[in-house]
Amino acid sequence: MVGICPLRNPIREYAWGSRNAIAELLGQPIPAPRPQAEIWMGDHPSDPSRARCRGDWILLPDLLRESPAEILGESAAARFDGELPFLFKVLAAARPLSIQAHPNREQAREGFERENAAGIALAARERNYPDPHPKSELICALSPFSALCGFRPIAEIARVFRELQVEAFETEVDALERDADAAALGRFFSAVWNARGDRLTRAIDQAVKRAERRSDDPAARWMTALAALYPGDAGVLAPLFLNLVALAPGEGMYLGAGQLHSYLEGVGIEIMGNSDNVLRGGLTTKHVDVPELCQVLRFEPGEPEVLLPREASPGERVFKTPSDEFELAVLQVRAGTPWQSARSRGVEILLSVAGDVTVADRTAGESFKLEHGASVLIPDSVDRYELAGEGVVYRAGMPKR
Repeated sequence: MVGICPLRNPIREYAWGSRNAIAELLGQPIPAPRPQAEIWMGDHPSDPSRARCRGDWILLPDLLRESPAEILGESAAARFDGELPFLFKVLAAARPLSIQAHPNREQAREGFERENAAGIALAARERNYPDPHPKSELICALSPFSALCGFRPIAEIARVFRELQVEAFETEVDALERDADAAALGRFFSAVWNARGDRLTRAIDQAVKRAERRSDDPAARWMTALAALYPGDAGVLAPLFLNLVALAPGEGMYLGAGQLHSYLEGVGIEIMGNSDNVLRGGLTTKHVDVPELCQVLRFEPGEPEVLLPREASPGERVFKTPSDEFELAVLQVRAGTPWQSARSRGVEILLSVAGDVTVADRTAGESFKLEHGASVLIPDSVDRYELAGEGVVYRAGMPKR
């Protein structure tokens, strides 16, 4: 039988990562030798975790192949083909991530099969769909967290282009004001993002020069910062299109498929569908595919909702989202009052971010100390577990519908 399994998780090093945040969480020397961007907790084939089981460290995909129903539960094992339905992360951004969006289920499957048929290697730079899964996601801030997310109202987009006198796209702004619907927004976005050469350079120069005079406008400040990091990149104009969102620690934001976004800076807990499908549109040295990005985008203006977790039981608060693949909860463990899990929960991963907590399977008579930054896999077959001590634990699991 598979019991509670401590995890060893890969750290992803990207240029936008922090040299302090993840190292501090894991109790490693600061600063880290290179930028550390993400900790991945899960079985994604690109970089899976290892689980301590039967005295050995086993790759999580291998463990799941051996005991899918025991770990996931019979229903989830059948529904998700013996794989974890979610990918759990710590994200630490010291500088902006790419402008990007993720596909829905049908788009992911079709794109994956299309690129396979074209003979594009899974690890190829130009690969857009390394797996056939959708990727909605939830970010929960551990530190003050800034992001660009979702299109601003159409009238507002046209207004800021007028105010900054971006003459290079005057004809397109006229058309956007005239039609002012989702199709017009899609045409306008495509025209700006597909612009090249002198036209794009002039537009960015015009917008940034005037944005520099608006130091009281956070979106204008971010535009000048992006211009310094990625000169000549269409993504510099993203703050004119997208809502600027500021999350306080403990607040969250859900991003559905097709929602254009960029995380700008901050540290957060992220949970998503078990996928690494990313369509990028700029602010990156990685592969950019604007036509494919436009195929998955939803050109629906609207300000994203800032989420707070709801109390589910004493010490347990849960973020409610539309996702069928994942659910994120915050567990506040208090001294002298152990927290007990429910039965029939499905597979879970726990991550300790503060304090001194012990996780115990009382039926099996085993327990593990969850040190700062430590994580464990809780299989569905574990009847019930208990958290004791004092601290904060984030729990990734599946929603109960």
